[in-house]
Amino acid sequence: MTATANDQKTGRTAAGEVLFESLARFVAVHDGQSPERAERIADQAVAFLVTAATATVPMVPSDDVDLGLHALILHTKEYAELCARHAGRFLHHNPMPGGGGRDLEKVAASARAMKAAGFVVFDDLWTVDGTNLAQCDSDCGRPYGQA
Repeated sequence: MTATANDQKTGRTAAGEVLFESLARFVAVHDGQSPERAERIADQAVAFLVTAATATVPMVPSDDVDLGLHALILHTKEYAELCARHAGRFLHHNPMPGGGGRDLEKVAASARAMKAAGFVVFDDLWTVDGTNLAQCDSDCGRPYGQA
């Protein structure tokens, strides 16, 4: 059976409304995104984390989604709770500054993994075009949550 928009999961639902609103507000204020775009980024960041908890491919966020992922990590208590709930352990963020740009295929594979996990994916946020510089010099494409 093919999933429809009505039966696809969202990061918003996985986060819960209080955390989701805080993430979206953080991305809007600190990253200069419109409220609507900030909500979409926050949604994708949570969906990324939940998918990364069990993914069999290296998970690498897009430039845009990384903004939301950093906002989520800064919500330390809630981030730890999401990790425990979905991964059974804390997923560490392991940036490797100076490692070069994101690997477009790994970013695309991450979006495909999210879709396969049943999440709504906003394709326009899954780009690597150099216009949104990652705060961690692109994490060097290392699998999220692994050392």
